[in-house]
Amino acid sequence: MGKVPCNGTDYNRIIICQCIFYLSVIPMSMRISREKYMHIEQHSIEKVGWLRAAVLGANDGIVSTASLVLGVASANSNPSGVLLAGVAGLVAGAMSMATGEYVSVSSQADTENAALVQEKRELEIDYQGEVRELTSLYMQRGLDPALARQVAEQLMVKDALDAHAREELGLTDTNSAQPLQAAVFSALSFSAGALLPLIVAWLSPPKLVFLSIILSTLFSLAVLGYISAAVSKASPVRAIIRITFWSTMAMLLSMGIGHFAGQALL
Repeated sequence: MGKVPCNGTDYNRIIICQCIFYLSVIPMSMRISREKYMHIEQHSIEKVGWLRAAVLGANDGIVSTASLVLGVASANSNPSGVLLAGVAGLVAGAMSMATGEYVSVSSQADTENAALVQEKRELEIDYQGEVRELTSLYMQRGLDPALARQVAEQLMVKDALDAHAREELGLTDTNSAQPLQAAVFSALSFSAGALLPLIVAWLSPPKLVFLSIILSTLFSLAVLGYISAAVSKASPVRAIIRITFWSTMAMLLSMGIGHFAGQALL
């Protein structure tokens, strides 16, 4: 097997020689196989958009509806009144989650678009200045000045706006704002989460409604924490403890306020 001459210590020449060696020595079938495996690699960060909305919606649906039902029941309301309050909370909560997510994420999208418009205008006015700016960013990451300049120029030749959006603004297809997706996932996950406390309150005997709702809610929250951790490839124990602890505090506070309000007003 012949050797590719790589005389000198210049870093750029070494990289070029390695590329020549790779292309000339390694068979095409092996290169295709390697590229295939490189492209199928998946990362949990790609799910961050819909996962955040889904977990937030489901957690909010479970906790808010369970807290509402427990609070109303603590005020000595009749079973039909408890269920009516729960259904109203489900519908209002789902609509509120969808609207809130859409508005907030749309505001984020507007901010991102405004930043891209400004960056595009700066590229038109001072292209070389933007090249120097991108070069500086790569130098801060550890590249030597010559290589940083070369990388910046080649990336900007391909797509200058995309290069600056990614490196300067931190905007990519993965983390860009998607209002409609966030709204749909929030509404659906909220409704799914809110159904459990309602079903339990409907099926449980009056004397066991408190215990049944609390236990079923804690179980469903633990399952939600485990699923979110599994999808994001994070620690399930930490996720379960975090979601169950704070949700329990919210339910206990709602029960206490509902009890005292019922004693004072009814």
